[in-house]
Amino acid sequence: MKIKHVTAMCVLAFEAATAFAQAAPQSESARIQALQAQLNALQAQFNALKKSMAAAPAAAPAATATAAADENAVPPMTTEEMQEMRQQVANTQLKVDSLTDAATTGPIAGLSITGYIDPYYLYNRDQHSGGFQFLNHEPGAYDYFNSTIGDVYLDIKKTFGVGPMAPAAEIIIQPNRGVGSSLTNEHGGFGNNIITQADVTVPLSSTKTFEAGLMPSLAGYELTASNQMLTLTHGLLYDFSEPASSIGVGLKGSDAAYTQFWQVFLGNEQLHTAGAIANAANNTTKSNWTPTLSARYDNAKYTAWDLGVSGSIGRQSLFSPCPAGGYGYQCNGSSPTGLFTYVESDVTYTHDKTQFNAQVDYGQLQKGAWNGGTARWYGMSLLGHTKWTTSWIGRMGATLRLDYLNDTANGGGGSGILYGLSGGNAAVNGSSGFGVDPSCFANSSTNGTECKGAQRYAITADLLFYPTQQITVKLEYRHDAANHPVFLKNNGSYSRSNDIAAAQFIYAF
Repeated sequence: MKIKHVTAMCVLAFEAATAFAQAAPQSESARIQALQAQLNALQAQFNALKKSMAAAPAAAPAATATAAADENAVPPMTTEEMQEMRQQVANTQLKVDSLTDAATTGPIAGLSITGYIDPYYLYNRDQHSGGFQFLNHEPGAYDYFNSTIGDVYLDIKKTFGVGPMAPAAEIIIQPNRGVGSSLTNEHGGFGNNIITQADVTVPLSSTKTFEAGLMPSLAGYELTASNQMLTLTHGLLYDFSEPASSIGVGLKGSDAAYTQFWQVFLGNEQLHTAGAIANAANNTTKSNWTPTLSARYDNAKYTAWDLGVSGSIGRQSLFSPCPAGGYGYQCNGSSPTGLFTYVESDVTYTHDKTQFNAQVDYGQLQKGAWNGGTARWYGMSLLGHTKWTTSWIGRMGATLRLDYLNDTANGGGGSGILYGLSGGNAAVNGSSGFGVDPSCFANSSTNGTECKGAQRYAITADLLFYPTQQITVKLEYRHDAANHPVFLKNNGSYSRSNDIAAAQFIYAF
């Protein structure tokens, strides 16, 4: 073997190993196997190189005889050159062994970091406002036209080992518009938390997994992440009806064919980092030590269909603006919590580039209504989406969603603690249009106890564009309406409807 050829192979091998070292810290777990295959190929090259080098001394006499007849022949390697070459191969082998170990057992093994940024522009007709929205941190504030969008999203996941029995930890950071901005401590204070999900999963078998930490709700068909949503804004059921994230422990599993899936979760009431504690008479406190039990079942026996059902039951804190004692909106309750029950069913149908979703919800909260009675609400959501490709625009899609929510019983109310107090008036949430009729409340002589809650409707239309694998652009028009004038306008009056127009740019990585 010629010295130039041997040296070139060593240089190429070293460059390949160096390139892997540079790429490994930023690689995703899905690429580890591919990189390992490259290392195996590199190892094979080293083995071949060693064999050729070992045969070089024996072949030297023959090569010398041939070279004597050829004035252009390359001189044979000296003993010093051979020793130097062996040393180079040994050093490169150490580098490859170190990289192989890092790829399988080192700190970067099984590590993936994904996420996105999603700034957007929104015009709100009733508020007569418009502007770009991004990273606009507002602790505890939640409206249907901003919710979890307009933020930085980082999903950090670490798998400890390989295969289906490997434990994993996942942390999702969403510092400004995520769940963390609404997490409350035991006394109801907002903690400005940047974490929107943090959990660990420990497989118990090939079909059962233990999980613990802060996890999203089990309800509904809508996802939280903007790059996975088929619309720009969330639907009414996601915003108001469904339970929010919770902290606790759970168990999930499937059948052997992975066509039926189940999940059971036991934790705090939604959005509470600890058991809620409320002030009581005589400088005492009352605690909500009753956990909330949630469960979900999905049947995906047929490739195109997924039928799911979920439910929750527990005790949940009542909104209580009561400086003189008592609990609930009317401050006439004896307990700071009420029995909360919720059930929903959703179905997803996917075929080629088309997707349909449907969902129906029902929930109730004892003593959670405006007049002090039981709050009851129900609703439905329908969504259709399709994608296609054009020669002059490229890949694009369209979505149409219809939502309905009825929250009329006993003056309205519900489990959505984010809508409890708006601008110092617990009767209405004018920015999102939930609550009792403001005109009825203003003219009531009994603090609005005879007033009804609102029925809400929404129709949402989106156009989506996919210029690259990382970029998604969404254009949305949304019309919301109610049977009472519950949408606050910029002049202080109320309207029965509101319109928004928005554009969103998502860059996922």
